[in-house]
Formats: sequence, C-alpha cells, structure tokens
Amino acid sequence: MDSFKRISIEQAKALMDQDNCQLADIRDEMSYQQGHIAGASHLGNHNLQGFIEQADPDAPLIIYCYHGNSSQSAAQYFIEKDFTEVYSMDGGFEMWRLNEPFTTGQ
Repeated sequence: MDSFKRISIEQAKALMDQDNCQLADIRDEMSYQQGHIAGASHLGNHNLQGFIEQADPDAPLIIYCYHGNSSQSAAQYFIEKDFTEVYSMDGGFEMWRLNEPFTTGQ
C-alpha cells in the first residue's frame, strides 16, 4: 500500500474482526475518556513514538478522529513511518457513535 485508504464504518468493522487489527483514536484525551471504540488506543504527542515502536507495521491499522478529516493526515503519517496497511475511517467517531456500540470511561 503506497498510501492510506479511506474506509466506511462497515468496512472498518469487518477489519476489526481480524485478530491482528489495530485501532487508533486521535481525538483529545477528554473525548476519548467520554467514549471510544472498544480496543482503540488513544494516540497523542505523549505516546505516539511508543505506539509506533510497539505496533505491528504489517497489521491493519485503522485511525479515526471526530469526523474523518484529521485521521487522513494521521494515516498518511503512519504510511511514511513504513506501516503497510493504514486506513482512515470516514465519518470518524461521530458516525460510529450513531450506528455502533462504544466504550466509555476506560
């Protein structure tokens, strides 16, 4: 994959069913605490490098933000860090929240 791909919530759900799928939430900490997709890692400047070092660069990585805009530049960043299968989720958490279960307070 030369660049990231934009995917729908339905496509993201299918990828999340794979055992090795990684999920990154790039919203602010408070928004993450109020609600996020189960299994998502919160990424910010404080832990980005650690995530890159520990993540599997060859496993699917889905990145989401609020509405699916900021996640596109974040996804491109991971491509530049040699991740091979990176996705930006269209609609972001707001679209997910309207259609799917999510985790709060964790």
